[in-house]
Amino acid sequence: MNAIISASELASALAGPRPPVLLDVRWQLSLAAAAGAAPFDGRAAHAAGHIPGAVFVDLDRELASAPGGNGRHPLPDIEVFGAAMRRAGVSADRPVVVYDGGQGWAAARAWWLLRWTGHPDVRVLDGGLAAWEGPLETAVPGPAEGDFSPKPGALPLLDADGAAALARSGVLFDARAGERYRGEVEPIDPVGGHIPGAVSAPTTENAGPDGRFLPAAELRARFTALGAADGRHVGVYCGSGVSAAHEVLALAVAGIPAALYIGSWSEWSSDPSRPVAVGPDPQ
Repeated sequence: MNAIISASELASALAGPRPPVLLDVRWQLSLAAAAGAAPFDGRAAHAAGHIPGAVFVDLDRELASAPGGNGRHPLPDIEVFGAAMRRAGVSADRPVVVYDGGQGWAAARAWWLLRWTGHPDVRVLDGGLAAWEGPLETAVPGPAEGDFSPKPGALPLLDADGAAALARSGVLFDARAGERYRGEVEPIDPVGGHIPGAVSAPTTENAGPDGRFLPAAELRARFTALGAADGRHVGVYCGSGVSAAHEVLALAVAGIPAALYIGSWSEWSSDPSRPVAVGPDPQ
């Protein structure tokens, strides 16, 4: 099953006999918010206009637990996540399509969580809301309660020790911007740099200027050149497990399975006993 869906394919599916459940996960990583400014309001954006029938899902409250020692966006409480998905109409036997404002990171986080907890049919709208050419609505959707019961473990998940080990035995991609990987700047976390052995692979390079993923063959060539070849195990981390989910999605499009280190750099860097590498070299 393809992990992404085009806007034209989505329009056809919505008009068909078995339309997918639509989830709107608009969210932004706001560096201004880290400095105390008001954060982006995804719920207000949803209320101002969304794809007809789409239900808003709050990444910070429903797709993550409260920030702490496990990172800025640790795994959500499974009961909270399951209740949010059922409220949105998610059922095990009905396809789901997730979108965000266009960057794809938040939608990928929802995609990963649903797949990790066992939903068999989840796709991300390629290019997000910006790619949608159909009408928008402001009506508050009222879907029938779904029956999805999350069962974690369907996709590989890394903790800090597992990420460190994979950086030595396989390939661990760092999906953040190159300057954060190198430790030249760090606008959010306590220290800059990367997990020793990790390879810089910014997630922004997986998509074109329009926010759509590069063709599968190009993505596969990119990741193969970075070391994801010869059957090596692959993992990904970022700042807090959001843009890394987008890279896991890109790897899935390329046909390469990958594990997600959900705590990512925000968890790793919170423990001063963990080693930190700086500069362009993985080690």
